[in-house]
Amino acid sequence: MKLNFLTQMREAAQQMLNKSVHLHRPAAQPAMRDINPPPANAAPSTPHVAPDLLPDPPSAQPNPATHPAEYAQDMLNRMGIKIDLQANLDRAIDVGSLLHPAPAQPLPEGAQFIRSSYSNHAGMRNYKLYVPSSYHGQAMPLLVMLHGCTQNPDDFAAGTQMNQVAEEMGFFVAYPEQPANANHSKCWNWFNAIDQQRGQGEPSIIAGIARQVIEEYPVNERQVYVAGLSAGGAMAVIVGTLYPELFAAVGVHSGLPFASAQDLPSALSAMKRGAKSAGKAGNGSQPIIVFHGDSDTTVNPRNGEQVIEQRLHHHRGARPSVQSGAVPNGYRYTQTTHTKPDGTPLGEHWVVHGAGHAWSGGSASGSYTDAKGPDASREMLRFFSTVA
Repeated sequence: MKLNFLTQMREAAQQMLNKSVHLHRPAAQPAMRDINPPPANAAPSTPHVAPDLLPDPPSAQPNPATHPAEYAQDMLNRMGIKIDLQANLDRAIDVGSLLHPAPAQPLPEGAQFIRSSYSNHAGMRNYKLYVPSSYHGQAMPLLVMLHGCTQNPDDFAAGTQMNQVAEEMGFFVAYPEQPANANHSKCWNWFNAIDQQRGQGEPSIIAGIARQVIEEYPVNERQVYVAGLSAGGAMAVIVGTLYPELFAAVGVHSGLPFASAQDLPSALSAMKRGAKSAGKAGNGSQPIIVFHGDSDTTVNPRNGEQVIEQRLHHHRGARPSVQSGAVPNGYRYTQTTHTKPDGTPLGEHWVVHGAGHAWSGGSASGSYTDAKGPDASREMLRFFSTVA
């Protein structure tokens, strides 16, 4: 979805109508068609473009709780944006995505995809845990996967195909679920100050889910990782930064650096241009792998560069090596690998040329994926295994 200022504010206003909406379009369409749902006969191979990572707009009159439509229209009017929000509402709702969620994926014999929940002082979240068929009581690595806006664990697992790769490589995979009552579009609240602090908000819940799985299963505690897409990628950076003793490495797809926004204006600015000030974060002990499409118009690719820079500030002697490749009948990519002088991996930065805001190498059975890119799921688990 092309993010110009008009589109950003229109979508932020529509979130106040207490509806979960899917706003997406084929990458080649002009920006003003963002509010139109895709045609019913759209080819399944069309890459999905992820929704904006916008916080809810600031409070104003009229009261959004009692007059949400009037509030949203008033906000647009104050901004000088001449849009009849109600007239466009029906076209803004992707009814198909609401009526036809991602189908359940068949499990290998002996594998399990278990629903559970965790709660602490900050709240409660459901999650699903994939247990591979090869599990027979032995210790295994754990990956925590954070979905993007409007997604859920089943959709995210289907689109990334992470369970299939985990089945091959012997990983547990936990998928925390962000509910609509925490964010209208089910985005992780990466832009809130409370959700950027250790022991507070959503990071404490996500860390708590990881610890709960560790208590219930024989997880190799030196091989616990966190990764995410979009808003989930931004939250993965936050959680990894706040809990370095728990998470051994971080994976970020189309995300943003730590503490890159504190409110709506800074969130929009970071998404559009990159973080204004991506300060130093983390203690340098966590390796990181970053994927970003260089045609991403939802989260500027500059953010991927800043995530890497933010993590590598402790390692001035890091040695980068660059290699290029291409997926058959797909995208070209550039992979930059950073290592210590002794060859210990520090980070990988994958730039997928021509890709937008979607999970690289994913399956059309889930939302916001693009099969034409390198397999981000496989590369992330491969990277995590090398840094164990």
